[in-house]
Amino acid sequence: MPGKPRTPSLTADLVAKVHRTIDDTGPAPGDTLHNDADYEEWVARMIGIHPAPGSPTRLFAYGSLIWKPETRYVGEQLGTARGWHRSFCFRMTRFRATPEQPGLMMALDRGGQCRGVLYEMPQHDLAGQLMKLFRREFTYKPANTMPRWITVETGAGTVPALAFVMNRASAFYAGQLPLETVADILAQCCGHVGSGAEYLLNTVTQLEARGIPDRNLWRLQALVAERIARNCDNETRA
Repeated sequence: MPGKPRTPSLTADLVAKVHRTIDDTGPAPGDTLHNDADYEEWVARMIGIHPAPGSPTRLFAYGSLIWKPETRYVGEQLGTARGWHRSFCFRMTRFRATPEQPGLMMALDRGGQCRGVLYEMPQHDLAGQLMKLFRREFTYKPANTMPRWITVETGAGTVPALAFVMNRASAFYAGQLPLETVADILAQCCGHVGSGAEYLLNTVTQLEARGIPDRNLWRLQALVAERIARNCDNETRA
């Protein structure tokens, strides 16, 4: 049984100090976005290679999809994806960042293992549910985080699940960065959707509530909290 959730050092008050009201400037010149036909093609492709047609379709959530799943679901359970891990390896200049203050988003990258939440999607209107998911998870071409069927271990056995994994060929792939570097960035980046610190706090809080340990994220939230507090002290002294 999971123990009592720990209280993060990164608090809502500290996150509020990073928040700024920022207008969305939209895609940068030269960026190409997915259109309706592109999304329809992705949906048809993923349904066409479904590993177990007719069986329940599960979504593996490891970050923001845990606390904002976007689609309806009829059940959930914990699971472990081996060969993948959470990583702030997705560089961004929009949404929770700006071109002047780039940020990082978490993605599922190769190596290690990741414990997350499996959401069982309704059997009816699978294409419609996937369309909503895909529109949320990737915008630019080529896709930065790509839908992929992976294998997830659960207490009842191994099941296939849909996950969004980092496209290492993307120009926005940041690679494996030191936690200290990630903390420096998350303690400052903010965009029209919110801040990187807010994203981190939401994820850590949801993982703790479900009894899912992640040593790297726990250490990262403490580093980000320290940096926000230090930045505020420096601004006050200045």
